[in-house]
Amino acid sequence: MKKFTNAIIYGYKDANEILVEKGVIKEIGRELGSADEVIDLGGKLVIAPYVDPHLHLDYVYTLSELGQKGAGSGTLYEAIEIWPKFKEKLTVNSVKKLALKGIKDEVSQGVQHIRAQTDVTDPNFTALKAMLELREELKNIVEIQIVAFPQQGMYTYKGGRDLVEEALKMGADVVGGIPHYEPAREFGEKSVHDIVELALKYNKLIDVHCDETDDPQSRFVELLNALVLMEDYGTKTTASHTCSFGSADDSYAYRMIDLFKKSNMNFISCPTENAYLQGRHDSYPKRRGLTRVKEFMENEINIAFAQDSINDPWYPMGNGNMMNILDNGIHLAQIMSPEHIEKDLDLITSNGAQCLNIQDRYGLDVGKDANFIVVDGDSPFDVIRNRAGVLASIRKGEYLFKQNPVEYEVKLDLGVKY
Repeated sequence: MKKFTNAIIYGYKDANEILVEKGVIKEIGRELGSADEVIDLGGKLVIAPYVDPHLHLDYVYTLSELGQKGAGSGTLYEAIEIWPKFKEKLTVNSVKKLALKGIKDEVSQGVQHIRAQTDVTDPNFTALKAMLELREELKNIVEIQIVAFPQQGMYTYKGGRDLVEEALKMGADVVGGIPHYEPAREFGEKSVHDIVELALKYNKLIDVHCDETDDPQSRFVELLNALVLMEDYGTKTTASHTCSFGSADDSYAYRMIDLFKKSNMNFISCPTENAYLQGRHDSYPKRRGLTRVKEFMENEINIAFAQDSINDPWYPMGNGNMMNILDNGIHLAQIMSPEHIEKDLDLITSNGAQCLNIQDRYGLDVGKDANFIVVDGDSPFDVIRNRAGVLASIRKGEYLFKQNPVEYEVKLDLGVKY
């Protein structure tokens, strides 16, 4: 028996201890009695692990490591066009090598769940094979969920739809798509129908790169929502990006919000990357590429934040720090009222878990695996305001890593006191 004590436990007003037996949470409360091992968490905030629900893990560090230039225009479409040049040099081992760097970035900063968008517009399935191996090899450290993602389109890339289906047969967990990149609206709509049909056929989750554009007439999210609403498949479906929905007029937007509430479809926003990619054709006012995060939160539509990219042709920055993603997102979405701040951490934890459909086994609840992180602060407000680092990550009651709070060799002294 192991007891973690002297903690501020997120979601619990009157508890400061977590009792763990055989890697599972046995009890959460106060004065839980003796244990074989007692671990003092120093009055720090304990939350469920970070979830990165949208990361192109097969692309990480390709920009620097392959010595090529990214999109000079900074646009999504140019990056997609130049990606095949990068892809030519990839092998299963090279993908694994770079992906491990990205995984270490994320896990060392509190992430324990990653949904890996994996390019399958490749007859050799190089990236998919690498991700399947990593999923198994690292399952005790991080849970990786694999999306069969047709980066170059189901129809723009000849045979792309069939490659997605083959990837599902090989073991991918999620059906992906990119309808706004197809050669015409008709083919974009056809791809959305294909995505839902494949998910139903193979009992897979859905995660679509949907309307990642400033064009308010890009409305594939409407079709996706309608199909999963009619199939009662909304809770297993995620629409990622939906940037154009941030440009849509209010009459349309609020009609769709009502329909989103009926379908229970999930959404993912990638604040840093889309702020970088979108609005490239605007002068001023310049759009920032965000979907209607605040409205989704206020209407109890599940929305999560994600890193998306780490040093790839789409985005030169990124380091797997979900607190940085949260900080950017809450500024761009203007969600920093006291009521919002009490829920903002959910954007990088439980909301992402809901997108991954793992909420039945995720979180700080009795009977679930003892997976949690210790953040360097004593309240949600404190850790968000200070962009606090993660002091420890615990998985099944054991440390993945542990570090001390910052200590000064020479501490700043202003020389005056009041």
